[in-house]
Amino acid sequence: MNRSKTLSETEESESRADRATPPAEAEGRGILFVVSSPSGGGKGTLIQRVLKKVTNLSYSVSFTTRAPRNGEVDGREYFFVTPEQFERMVAANEFLEWAHVHSKLYGTSRDQVFREISEGRDIILEVDVQGAASIRALMPEAASIFILPPSFAVLRQRLLDRGTDSPEELDLRLRNAPRELKDYAAFQYLIINDDADRAADQLSAIVHAERARLHRQGTRVKAVVQAFTVWECGNSI
Repeated sequence: MNRSKTLSETEESESRADRATPPAEAEGRGILFVVSSPSGGGKGTLIQRVLKKVTNLSYSVSFTTRAPRNGEVDGREYFFVTPEQFERMVAANEFLEWAHVHSKLYGTSRDQVFREISEGRDIILEVDVQGAASIRALMPEAASIFILPPSFAVLRQRLLDRGTDSPEELDLRLRNAPRELKDYAAFQYLIINDDADRAADQLSAIVHAERARLHRQGTRVKAVVQAFTVWECGNSI
């Protein structure tokens, strides 16, 4: 798995996040939740469960050059594009971050993320660990969550059960997994995905906890405190 600064055969090892000015963290803006794990860690399943349970939470649909899997719909799981289309988007600086992941290209729409946040909606982003590192560098106010599979054997079985990878693709994903796991300590939150129901509840709880942070509720808190102050003054002896 390599991040890339060009789409040529010669790839640089330097991580890349497109240079852009993200919206500063402020009350009234949405929260960006960055969720990452090795392939097969279950992050997509958990995110879909959370989206059904938590209101005012949208999903950032990434762009990819890989082929759709059975049941996937263009514009829902991913926007499926050709390498040439992806290259044009890179040249137009349309990605917040983009990467080579398991020999395919993936990218996050900068406009969608910034638009949702600016309009006060929280958005959840599913990316590989290097993409997560780029987002954290660009937007340090984002909440980052790592999904940890309970064991290598479980991870391997999940990928086998998924049945979407060729033997070569499966081998590549499994070889990359140990390297991806090493980044877990860079995240703010960690969920061990040994039970999907419990793990989804934990991910939902993180969303609610981040929304409850004091600096995100300043105006509302001040209004409540002011109401108590007015009542106290009016009823003082």
